[in-house]
Amino acid sequence: MVWLNIILNRLVWLVPTLLGLLVIVFLLSRVVPIDPARLVAGENASPSQIEAVRQQLGFDRPLPVQFVRYVGDVARGDFGTSLFTQQPILDDLSARLPATLELTLVAVLIATGLGIPLGVLCGLHRNSWLDHGLRIVTVSGLAVASFWLAMQLQFLFSMKLGWLPLSGRIEGFPPEEVTGLVILDALIDGDPEIIRSAVSHIVLPAITLALPAAATMVRFTRNGVLGAIDSPSVAYQTAMGYPRRQVVWKYVLRMAITATVTQLGLIFGILLAGAVVVETVFDWPGIGAYAVRSILQSDYNAVMGFTLWTGAIFVLVNLLVDLLQATIDPRGAR
Repeated sequence: MVWLNIILNRLVWLVPTLLGLLVIVFLLSRVVPIDPARLVAGENASPSQIEAVRQQLGFDRPLPVQFVRYVGDVARGDFGTSLFTQQPILDDLSARLPATLELTLVAVLIATGLGIPLGVLCGLHRNSWLDHGLRIVTVSGLAVASFWLAMQLQFLFSMKLGWLPLSGRIEGFPPEEVTGLVILDALIDGDPEIIRSAVSHIVLPAITLALPAAATMVRFTRNGVLGAIDSPSVAYQTAMGYPRRQVVWKYVLRMAITATVTQLGLIFGILLAGAVVVETVFDWPGIGAYAVRSILQSDYNAVMGFTLWTGAIFVLVNLLVDLLQATIDPRGAR
């Protein structure tokens, strides 16, 4: 019942959220100083040809009419055609989504593996040298630009030491596609050389993407630990004489992780935004690199499709986070 209430509540807000995103994306696409009809017609098109394209695409109609038409196309799954690839934008995004999803999942695993233990250490050793040192590191992690960190990692581990590949997703032919996630497909295929190549290519971009998210996790986990330690339930368990290790594992960690889980939607947003830069630097064939190329090519249709696509994914991830939160602590979801 709790899950059903959460899903219904999210669905109620889903329509106005996506509609608001549609309005913003549509208006931004119409105020940019670029004539989409001229882009479609080509650089050498005559004024009459440009006008014919404008009429064909409906750009000569009033903005409300254009917006209604655009909403109708999106509702049918038609995001338009990319001016660069000459393919349906939905096909382009679907083909590149597994690469971004794989990179994001690995980054989440790294961020979680670093952020939660370090956040617990900071909270349990409040105001110690360890706490102050880790807080300085986390602030630095949030302040460092992703593109600068990516280039430094490339210089050190690829160009200087030669330990890891400079860019790309895999060397040679990829494994037979089953899930679209190269590492998982390589494991299914059982070829150790492909597995090694896939893992080595994802290490640097995943670390670059994970460090800011890990810094955020450290901060929220630390705050969760401090809140749990100061809570009446933990004070009661301590007063009853239970061992500190048992109190920490049974009560403090559960409350701290619950506080961190509530921020997973925000952390996912950080990863999604960072993927645009990281994928470009590492030549990772995901939707982030696709968005950057579309911007540079003035492919406004693709940019609009990317924005709507990522907005829908963000809403879906927040729904999954709410369901996970309800599973860990059903009382907080009521």
